[in-house]
Amino acid sequence: MSDESVVLRPAREDDLPVLERFLLEPQSAGPFQWYGWSDPGRFRRRFAENGMLGEDGGLLVVESAAEPLGFVAWRKVVVSPSTHCWNIGAQLLPEARGRGVGSRAQLQLVRHLFAHTPVMRIEADTEAENIAEQRALEKAGFTREGVLRGIVFRDGKWRDGVAYSVLRGDPLPAHV
Repeated sequence: MSDESVVLRPAREDDLPVLERFLLEPQSAGPFQWYGWSDPGRFRRRFAENGMLGEDGGLLVVESAAEPLGFVAWRKVVVSPSTHCWNIGAQLLPEARGRGVGSRAQLQLVRHLFAHTPVMRIEADTEAENIAEQRALEKAGFTREGVLRGIVFRDGKWRDGVAYSVLRGDPLPAHV
């Protein structure tokens, strides 16, 4: 475990240039999150609309030593007319990767969502080749559920994904 403290907080306007790096710089997005050029104004519009916190999902900035390192996000997945779960993800700047920041941030997000919403299930997925993210999810208390064949198109190829979940009653690690 690293001693590096990780904090989640709502986005501020001065975070927008950091968030936009994930849309404008392939090296910032990383090899598993770059899907080509996309709308560079989407973070600014979402921030202006609701501060990136809504009923169907949200985004929190991941911070350490008062420096924004990326974000965690969640979105509602409707399972039936009376049931939904959350699907979460994390995106970190290159300088924050490989330090355990992602595991700690995702564990904090899981705790936050279970504390403040009535969902039973939180899920996450990643590409089958993204071993670092699979380890991060497992350290954060997620259980691997299976392989999703041909689930994502990136860099000219269809790729397999891996599905993970954590249920409200599952034991969570005290820290990672």
